[in-house]
Amino acid sequence: MASDLHLHGVWIPLITPFDKSGAVDVPTIERLCNEYLGDGAAGIVALGTTGESPALDSDEKRAVIDACARACAERGAPLIVGTGTNNTRATIAATRALEGVPSVVGALVVVPYYVRPSESAIVEHYRAVAEASPVPIVAYNIPIRTGRGLGAPALLELAAVPNVAGVKQAVAALDVDTLEVLAAAPSGFSMLSGDDYLAFPMVCTGAVGGITASAHVCTARWVALVECGLAGKVDEGRHHHDALLPVVQTGFAEPNPAVWKGVLHAQGRIATPDVRMPMANASTAAVDRCLAAIDRASS
Repeated sequence: MASDLHLHGVWIPLITPFDKSGAVDVPTIERLCNEYLGDGAAGIVALGTTGESPALDSDEKRAVIDACARACAERGAPLIVGTGTNNTRATIAATRALEGVPSVVGALVVVPYYVRPSESAIVEHYRAVAEASPVPIVAYNIPIRTGRGLGAPALLELAAVPNVAGVKQAVAALDVDTLEVLAAAPSGFSMLSGDDYLAFPMVCTGAVGGITASAHVCTARWVALVECGLAGKVDEGRHHHDALLPVVQTGFAEPNPAVWKGVLHAQGRIATPDVRMPMANASTAAVDRCLAAIDRASS
């Protein structure tokens, strides 16, 4: 068994809110974690794509981790932290730094980006990180962002590596490679959906949940969608899927996480809608469309 980390359910890849001075808003991080966990989220993911981790300095990253850890510890909930870079040594150092942090149960490690290593080299990268990591790792397979992806043979090889718990699969399709891994992965290696519009069909075909940016809104309904998929309640789950699809489409109409931040600001849940350059804040029209979709999904 690769790992005994329990990945089932909806995990929130938390935004990093900024206050009016542009600083990381630590109290709001803790409050949001409590809200999402209270709505049934299985756990929190800090410093993922939605958390704008490339825009944060090392002190800010640590503040985010510590804030999420405090909130998760208060509720007895698990925390996964994004530690992946395109440098193996740097990834190992960031992952080792998680040792002893309360509530941290795993590290989310993206496929190395920009340098475009071979699939066999990527597997060796994960093997080195997993061997050094104090917690199980979850691979993050998102070729649209990294320029490299892992097909079924590489993922199944990775599934046999000790201390590898699973993969966040975000390949923009429920493709043959994904289905092959879902069919053939050993016990202890789980797949989480990374494309929100595919969360329900992926769970119905063997995924155990999702790391779901769209669950920043309509959280309880996302939890219900995944629970339906896991329980084989197809008709009820499709009802949730159909209602939430427009939320996903409008929430990702502009680069992530701008629209989600705009929506949370409009709802009075964060102090500013700001993302950091080179990202740009969402347009008013995009935020309004997403708010309208959320209203329909909540009715």
